Amino acid sequence: MTVKAQLMEIVEVDPWDGAGLAAWHATYFLAESHGRPFASPYFLEEVRAVATAPPVATERWLLSGLVDGEVVCTGEVMLPLKDNLTKADLRVHTHPDNRRRGHATAMLDHVEQRVSAAGRRLVAAMVDYDHAAGPTGAGDPGVELLLGRGYALELGDVQRTLRLPVPAGLLDRLAADAAPHHQQYTLRSWVDRCPDELVASYGRLLGKLVLEAPMGGLEVEEEVYDEERIREQEATMKAGGRTSLVTVALNREGAVVAYTELSIPTDDQGRAYQWGTLVDPGHRGRRLGVAVKVANHRLLHERLPDVTEVVTFNAEVNDHMIAVNEALGFVPTARGAQFQKRL
Repeated sequence: MTVKAQLMEIVEVDPWDGAGLAAWHATYFLAESHGRPFASPYFLEEVRAVATAPPVATERWLLSGLVDGEVVCTGEVMLPLKDNLTKADLRVHTHPDNRRRGHATAMLDHVEQRVSAAGRRLVAAMVDYDHAAGPTGAGDPGVELLLGRGYALELGDVQRTLRLPVPAGLLDRLAADAAPHHQQYTLRSWVDRCPDELVASYGRLLGKLVLEAPMGGLEVEEEVYDEERIREQEATMKAGGRTSLVTVALNREGAVVAYTELSIPTDDQGRAYQWGTLVDPGHRGRRLGVAVKVANHRLLHERLPDVTEVVTFNAEVNDHMIAVNEALGFVPTARGAQFQKRL
């Protein structure tokens, strides 16, 4: 599909077109990282792996906004295929040299029209910004763009960063403090691939994260993480050069009741990302969140000792997980906001 908006032509990128994908990524990467030391953009091989992956759980569109053949603006749209079937997630980036010319607005208009034509009625977007901007991000161009287009800020997040290594004595103390509370549970870790016998219960817990973590006013449904989806995501991460470290807690029946995951890119030298952490509601109060995080940090140090920092986001109101992260030494480094709009 091709459409012209103002002086910008919007074209869909073929993910198998190496030159077209590289041009899209160059603009996205520069827009995401320019003057933003806290940013965490995806590298080209990661984008290529995601964009060319089979559409098992997500249909993805990459859009380039062209002026005189140059990519000045990018759009990315993700349509869930197993759950949340009325929703779409989107991202828009404008090259720093081409801002304030209406390109992002034109791209957003185009994306919303296509999303609506695809039967999606709810669109979501996230913007991150300097910590000093405060919880609402007032004045940030991305925030102002979305507010001006009718999006509502539904959840505020805080980015926190942990400098490594975590002192061994701190990890020992946290593990020892937690141990008496979860003696009937077993901790188990893996790298990159979930063991076959744990896929079902691990997937059930992954699907609960969007309901159990604070979501503010965001409209979300429980997600479906079946074996097909888990295996596809593992393959995509491997193709993109990412290492995944997961630690879980198992109950006496051998089912996963708590998990935490670290994701480590090959190209983002020295940095790891703390992804989801969740304890099943029926097993809380036993320090399992602390236990799995400590074990996973030990695994990180053992497998990838050159990593120097871990970055994570928490909802501003997620007091419990913030306390766990601060006990490990995480400190605030940026903020983010999640927006939604009904079309």
